[in-house]
Amino acid sequence: MLAIAKSSMELVLVLCAVATMLGYHLLLLYRIFWRPHATMIGYENHNKLAWVERVARATTAPEEAALALSVISDGISASTTLASLCIALASLIGAWVSSSASPALTSGGGEAAATATAKYASLLACFLASFTCFVQSAGCYVHASFLISALGSDAPVSHVQSAVLRGGGFWATGLRALYLATALLVWVAFGAAAMVACSVLTVAVLYLLDSNSVPVHRHQFMLRSKGLSVTTARPIVVARGDAS
Repeated sequence: MLAIAKSSMELVLVLCAVATMLGYHLLLLYRIFWRPHATMIGYENHNKLAWVERVARATTAPEEAALALSVISDGISASTTLASLCIALASLIGAWVSSSASPALTSGGGEAAATATAKYASLLACFLASFTCFVQSAGCYVHASFLISALGSDAPVSHVQSAVLRGGGFWATGLRALYLATALLVWVAFGAAAMVACSVLTVAVLYLLDSNSVPVHRHQFMLRSKGLSVTTARPIVVARGDAS
């Protein structure tokens, strides 16, 4: 009976920790779509749109195009580096579970084999999800670099903006999956109670980092051109009060 009660308590704590992380990110997603400028992601997306618009106006200068491609290359390098790290950690976990020494690692949580399997399967899923997101982010940035090289032709600027925003979105999603993997790693090492504490601390820190109080700068060249949505890069109507 005591073992069953302990297992049930651990399950409740783990579900509370996961619900805390997922609930915060659902709230963040709502804010990104409905109040984008109150979040750092929306603020950065606004500046990315302005940057692409500026690059499109300066493609006649070779040094400007080279600088733009260098910025995109930095994003590709960061994404591929984290993708390599995630797949390496996923491979390590797979080897860890299949080794004969893996049962010794279950001492931080429940003793049942099902609990140990759930721990490692959750960790593996998070790292594989992060790997997928970072690979997709690198692919979007590569596509954006091709489009930037073709901005002198009739390629629409909105296509470049959409590719850059998608790359940033996959990058942010991959990082969030890594944050969840960190909480799961704490569960494996120290138990469910420590996972709850880690999740609450992570959400508190992320709330501070994701909130934005800096006013959005209205770039003059963007006001003279066709507006784009910060979150989805679709056309929007610029109000007269904003253009004044």
